[in-house]
Amino acid sequence: MIELDLLTTHADRAYPILAGLVTPRPIAWVTTLNEDGTVNAAPFSFFNVFGAEPPLVIFAPGDRDDGSPKDTARNCRRTGEFVVNLVDEALAEAMVRTAASVPYGESETKREKLATSPSTTVGPPRIKAAPAALECNVHSIQQIGENRLILGIVHRVHVRKSFYDAKTQRIRGEKFHPIGRMAVPDWYCRTGDLFELKRPE
Repeated sequence: MIELDLLTTHADRAYPILAGLVTPRPIAWVTTLNEDGTVNAAPFSFFNVFGAEPPLVIFAPGDRDDGSPKDTARNCRRTGEFVVNLVDEALAEAMVRTAASVPYGESETKREKLATSPSTTVGPPRIKAAPAALECNVHSIQQIGENRLILGIVHRVHVRKSFYDAKTQRIRGEKFHPIGRMAVPDWYCRTGDLFELKRPE
């Protein structure tokens, strides 16, 4: 085993080391509203669901190269609202293109010709082609060192009808296959190769 000290010797490599080990990570393709009402869309793989009572998600938008907050963080702080759009393989290339740094106010959904649908409880729309979307209100924003954590309470879920089992009220894991983020900078995975292990009682 190799031992790596992420607080001293290897501190400058913490991001690629952790991002290469903690995989696969789900992708939050977050839509927010810019000050002029245009739609910002940006992907984040430092993201997950962290609770159910209340339904809680967390994602971590970093800063731009000049140290200023990314547009998503700026919009979340101003409006207190965001939508997490989940990403399947059909949307992967468009999602990656929206990771590009563009001037504030330039709409990625417009640039990528991504149709949107109105949300029910928040201002930002969801991406129409996304297999699922979570409407969220910001609970709080925490700064830990250079890490900005945005905690959101999920108020509504939109999911493609074929992925939802109305009888069991569960998501059909055999049908829903979001992509996952692997090692930086360019690796992703498919989630269609599943196996089942029964949990103990």
